[in-house]
Amino acid sequence: MRAGDFARAWEITDRDLMAVCRSTAHKHEGPRHLQRIWRGESLHGQHVLVRCYHGLGDTIQFARFLPLLRKLAREITVWCQPSLLPLIARVEGVDRAMPLHDGTPEVDFDVDIEIMEIPHAIRAGRDQIEMRRSYLRAGRGDRLAEDDTFSVGLVWDVGDWDRRRVVPAELLKRLEGSHVRLFSLQQGPASRMAAEIGAVDISTPDIELLAARLRVLDLCICPDTMMAHLSAALGRETWVMLHAECDWRWPASGNTTFWYPTVRLFHQHIAGDWSRVVADVRSALSEKVDRSRRGSRPVTQRETESSVSGADEIGGSC
Repeated sequence: MRAGDFARAWEITDRDLMAVCRSTAHKHEGPRHLQRIWRGESLHGQHVLVRCYHGLGDTIQFARFLPLLRKLAREITVWCQPSLLPLIARVEGVDRAMPLHDGTPEVDFDVDIEIMEIPHAIRAGRDQIEMRRSYLRAGRGDRLAEDDTFSVGLVWDVGDWDRRRVVPAELLKRLEGSHVRLFSLQQGPASRMAAEIGAVDISTPDIELLAARLRVLDLCICPDTMMAHLSAALGRETWVMLHAECDWRWPASGNTTFWYPTVRLFHQHIAGDWSRVVADVRSALSEKVDRSRRGSRPVTQRETESSVSGADEIGGSC
């Protein structure tokens, strides 16, 4: 998957799937994130229940496959994290979205699949995996900074899955500069650091409102976390800071990814050294602001979205 050799990836996954199918274990036993839901059943003409058993970022990233799945299925119901319901319900091809809980889904269906299993089930190739246009839709909020100021949203802390992703908040204070205004999108207790790094706190647990705020920022800078996927899936310019042994979904080197055309990657070269990463980000930001000051600002605010066929606006300002 990291190398982009999807045909080989599906061959390996087929082998693993055969082993799972020979097992006597029920497919809904054990921790959700370890369950193999799809066992090779046909999806053609079926009412498919899509279970979202991994993280918020995983659901957002793999929601791109729902329109492709709908071309095969008769109907799609997505059983997803409650906070994502408004966004997922508007994804093309979704007939119904329901809140995920610890019980059983209150819907009849013919076959079920975990959302991260969809690309295997449909034999997705590179052309189907590459993001061609934004696939999440959200309203556009009110502009947060003056027209001559470059607005940058920041996240630095992450969940417990892999704490190597955490960027020390104090380093991000280095991103302050003339004509740059920093905004904190950080959730949870770590949001208290916003004032110390000179960022205005605009965080909110309401992901739909968060999406609207992302759409009026010029740039989002964050580690590998849900915010990276949300911003990029909206077609927003997003810079992702990666630790030295980054997750499989990101290339081990280079600054681009076929998953998201508006993402720029900044890699650690020495494990644990975020100072160099932030220095690289600061340099790139300074260059970007200088270009915008010379008259290219529309590229950051409008053309970034139009380059991926622009996210549709829902409603008015938030």
